[in-house]
Amino acid sequence: MERIGVHSHITGLGLDDRLEPRPNSQGMVGQMRARKAAGIILRMLSPSSFHSSSSFASTPAAAAPGLSGRAILLAGPPSSGKTAIARGMAATLGPDVPFTSITASEVYSLSMSKTEALTQALRRSIGVRIREEEEIVEGEVVEIVVERGITGSGKSGRVILKTTDMETVYEMGGKMIDEMTKEKVLAGDIISITKSSGRVTKLGRSFSHSRDFSLLSPSTTFIPTPSGEILTRRTTTHTVSLHEIDIINSRTQGFLALFAGDTGEVAAPLRAQIDVKVGEWREEGKAELVTGVLFIDEVHMLDMECFSFLNRALEGELAPLVVMASNRGVVRIRGTEMRGPHGLPPDLLDRVLIVATSKYGPEEVRQIIKIRCQEEDVEVAEDAENLLVEIAGDAGMRYALGLIAVSQVVARKRVKSAGGGSEAVQVEDLRRAYGCFMDPGRSVQWLKEQQGSLLVEEIAAGNENILQGLGSDKMDVV
Repeated sequence: MERIGVHSHITGLGLDDRLEPRPNSQGMVGQMRARKAAGIILRMLSPSSFHSSSSFASTPAAAAPGLSGRAILLAGPPSSGKTAIARGMAATLGPDVPFTSITASEVYSLSMSKTEALTQALRRSIGVRIREEEEIVEGEVVEIVVERGITGSGKSGRVILKTTDMETVYEMGGKMIDEMTKEKVLAGDIISITKSSGRVTKLGRSFSHSRDFSLLSPSTTFIPTPSGEILTRRTTTHTVSLHEIDIINSRTQGFLALFAGDTGEVAAPLRAQIDVKVGEWREEGKAELVTGVLFIDEVHMLDMECFSFLNRALEGELAPLVVMASNRGVVRIRGTEMRGPHGLPPDLLDRVLIVATSKYGPEEVRQIIKIRCQEEDVEVAEDAENLLVEIAGDAGMRYALGLIAVSQVVARKRVKSAGGGSEAVQVEDLRRAYGCFMDPGRSVQWLKEQQGSLLVEEIAAGNENILQGLGSDKMDVV
């Protein structure tokens, strides 16, 4: 069951073949320049980095060599689609390209240093596409014979496989018999056996046995009998990240350490050895690097040590495309007394390409509300939709989107109390939900009314303007 998240409706950047953004496509609305800039950024990656469903993966311009070590900054006020653009980039790249998303505050951990946390995030964003050649036995099962020993403890047998050109008998041991039993292989099934691992995969059932009605089920798939040799060689490709290789080689549990979550720190000499080995694989043609994307949200929360480390890491050969997001204006850089645009130091700011996002217009807000209602399976009346747009303009779009699911609960309660009627959210349902939950502006007003009655109040004389700006769409300036 798929869970509905804040950005679960986004399936791409919504660009056409010429990298021109569509007004409303793949869950993305508005932000035309920012989405086009994001599409151009993805063009810097290799053509193999694009998902097959990407609308511009097959254009000639995508044949440019992949680039790494670039840094992008998405800058704009809150609720302007910065994280949505990053999610669209991830969806466009597809599952074979590493995409790592972190929040800047995640690097402050007691279990590892800040630089180690950033190093692991960077190496999770670099993939190694490894090619392996495997021997595959594939054919139609003619007969399976299983024999047990006198004591009943040992098992042996044989299986007869055929193609349209040949037929071969293979001896089976206990492990292979167990695999056959697990997959419920019968005569007439077409199977594939990986010789190196002994894994058995049932591909389907032969057309020649389509009239065996007693052995059919609704999920039965009929395929033709394979032709040619039974034993063939196939090249398989799988992608792993550098971080996964680090953990597998640094822990006694090996691959199982990835599921434990707490991977700990990895020694620098081990990483150096892994980089050398990956370089040898690339020279031998066994592997290739896949430049991924590291998305750092709320990047202004990093301190000067982290910024210095990132600045140096971007100059390395094994560096991903780093996309950062910030909603700050000219603020103090954490760890110093300096002030910088977006909370970034000047040396790192010179390196990044800045993509600006802006406040959504009323019609764009309406389209976003419609998309979210469809995603959450909520029916909203037209007048209630107009009220939601008005609320988004006054109290913020995030607050308005949060009222959708709450209003649906109120509407269902109304229908249940009345003994029938439409479950579509009406204006009165929306007003009732609006009265139950305060937006930031009304919350500040409530705090002013409750002055002296709360336990702790530490509001300096000049900070009231900051509280009054909680519901605004301007970039934060501290």
